[in-house]
Amino acid sequence: MSSSVRIGFIGCGGIATMHMNNLSRIEGVELAAFCDVDEGRAKSAAERFKGNAYTDHRAMLERERLDAVYICVPPNAHTDQEILAAQAGIAVFVEKPVARTLEKALEVREAIARSGVINAVGYHFRYFDGTDLAQERLRGKTVGMVMGYWMGGLPGAFWWRRLEMSGGQIVEQTTHIFDLARYLVGDIVRVSAATALRVLHDVPDLNVPDVGVVNVWFANGAIGCIANTCMLKLGYTTGLHILTPDLITEITWGGVKFLEPHRTEEVRHQRNGHFYESVVFVEAVRTKNQGLIRSDYADAVKTLAVTLAALESADKGGTPVEVPSV
Repeated sequence: MSSSVRIGFIGCGGIATMHMNNLSRIEGVELAAFCDVDEGRAKSAAERFKGNAYTDHRAMLERERLDAVYICVPPNAHTDQEILAAQAGIAVFVEKPVARTLEKALEVREAIARSGVINAVGYHFRYFDGTDLAQERLRGKTVGMVMGYWMGGLPGAFWWRRLEMSGGQIVEQTTHIFDLARYLVGDIVRVSAATALRVLHDVPDLNVPDVGVVNVWFANGAIGCIANTCMLKLGYTTGLHILTPDLITEITWGGVKFLEPHRTEEVRHQRNGHFYESVVFVEAVRTKNQGLIRSDYADAVKTLAVTLAALESADKGGTPVEVPSV
């Protein structure tokens, strides 16, 4: 590898732009190539960072000498991007969720495992320093239950409002909360879900629910409930509350709160999770150390399996569904 880490992008939309901004602040990173089906977006990013623009990711992967690629496409748009990159020995950072179907995710997982490339998925809650502190405080405690939530408005992207493209809020957005629960409490083995379209009936081409609730069962015996809505017009709030007999841990976007019998402590996140996940990924690529990564592709497939099982349960009227063991 050269002294700089050369990075390409497949997908140059909103989340990709955030990653570009973060990577541009990391010493020794060169943003070299940009691919998007919207040629204007690819050219705009290429002009800004002095790289090359493409509309075909295959051409980009063949022509460019890349150390890593960020893949930031809608859930249903994952085809062979990760597979081709892995076959070429290029490290991959994949935005969540990793796919729209479990079949595609398992195909990609196999290709990444076979290649041995450094890989990461954008579950940035794992990279907050407050999450580290929560993990430390929870060590050795018996978790009874969790309560999670992602309450916000409707994202603007067309594909997000189509269930067949995004999977809806549970799969595309609240996946962060399911993943954080898995990270801090353990694997989820069963789900029971209910969803509804209550408010957003007049939004053109929308077929995703705007409210949902998922009961979860963990392998260690803990239970929980994770709820979401995308109907709000007053900002958003997200979080996960983890309850033990003598400690309630509340993790939100802004920080972590610990409630004990005779004291309450609030700690603001000092580390930006989105920025730090890229710092760690670049270092893993530079040092060829997969062990630095907190959310690898194989583990992210397990989170996808949970959210897809929730969709299945909702389709079945709330019948409990066992999460596939992947």
